[in-house]
Amino acid sequence: MKWLWTSIRAILIVSLIVISGCSSSTTNSKSSGTLKVTATTGMIADLVQHVGGKHVQVTALMGPGVDPHLYKASQGDIEKLDQAHVAFYNGLHLEGKMTDIFTKMARSKPVIPVADGIDKKKIIETKDGQYDPHIWFDVKLWIQAAGQVKKGLIEVDPQHKNDYEAQATAYIKQLEELDQYARTQLSSIPKEQRVLVTAHDAFSYFGRAYDLEVVGLQGINTSSEYGLKDVQRMVNLLTERKIKAVFVESSVPKRSIEAVIAGAKSKNHQVSIGGELFSDAMGEKGTPEGTYIGMVHHNVDTIVKALK
Repeated sequence: MKWLWTSIRAILIVSLIVISGCSSSTTNSKSSGTLKVTATTGMIADLVQHVGGKHVQVTALMGPGVDPHLYKASQGDIEKLDQAHVAFYNGLHLEGKMTDIFTKMARSKPVIPVADGIDKKKIIETKDGQYDPHIWFDVKLWIQAAGQVKKGLIEVDPQHKNDYEAQATAYIKQLEELDQYARTQLSSIPKEQRVLVTAHDAFSYFGRAYDLEVVGLQGINTSSEYGLKDVQRMVNLLTERKIKAVFVESSVPKRSIEAVIAGAKSKNHQVSIGGELFSDAMGEKGTPEGTYIGMVHHNVDTIVKALK
C-alpha cells in the first residue's frame, strides 16, 4: 500500500504544479498588461490589433479563404476561446454555427459582438427577415465597430484606457481616409457600368455606401443553395445589360460564377472574370490584402479596373 500512496501523492503534486502554472500564466498575462484576445475573422482580429496595440495578443480562428458562414469550431478553437481573457466576434449570425458556443462562454468571460456597436438603423434586413452580417464593407460602419472594440477593451483592461482611446482615434483616421479613397475611385466608373456581380450577396453594404448596384448569385449566406433558375436569372441580367465582367471571391468556390459565364457564352455574350475579391476573409498574412485596409484597397482597385 505504501507504493500506492506514494504514487497518488506524486500525481497530486504534479497536478498542483500544472494548475499553479496555468493560473500563474493567466495572472502574469493580465498583470503585464497583455490581454489574450481571440477573434473569429481576420477582419475583426486586425481591428482589435490596431485598437489594442502592444497591450493585446490576438488570435484569429478563421484564416485566409475560410467561409465563416459554414465554419465549424474545432477543439483547438474551443481551447483558444477558453484561454482568452476576452473574445470578439461579428454577430448578426455571420458565425451561425458558433452562436451557442458564444452564448455559453459569455457566462464566464466577456464575449463581444462588434455588430452591437453599429447603429441599428444602418443594418440591412433582407426580404426573408435576416440581417446582413457583412458590415465591414461599409468603412463608416467599420469605424463604429472600432468604437465597440475600444469600449470592450477598456471594460476588460481599464488601466490602459488612454492608450486604447488614442490608438482607436489614430486608426479611425486611417479608416476615414480609406472611405474617402473608395468613394473617389468608385465614382470614376460611369454610372451605367457600376454593376457588381459576385458569387454571393456579400457586398450590399458596399453597394449602398459607394453607389454600386450589387447582384449576388446566392443570398447573404453561402449555405443557401443556388439552382438553375438563379443561374438563368444572372445570365439574363448579363446579356440584357451587356455586362462584361463578373467577380469571384476568395472564400467561395468559383464553380457558381463559371456556370454563369458559360450560360452567357451560350447566348453569344462574352463575360470575363474581372478579378478576385476578398469578401468573408482577408488575404494571406504578410501581404497588403492580409489587412483590412489593404483588402478594401484591393477590392476597390480591382472593381474600378474591371468596370471603368
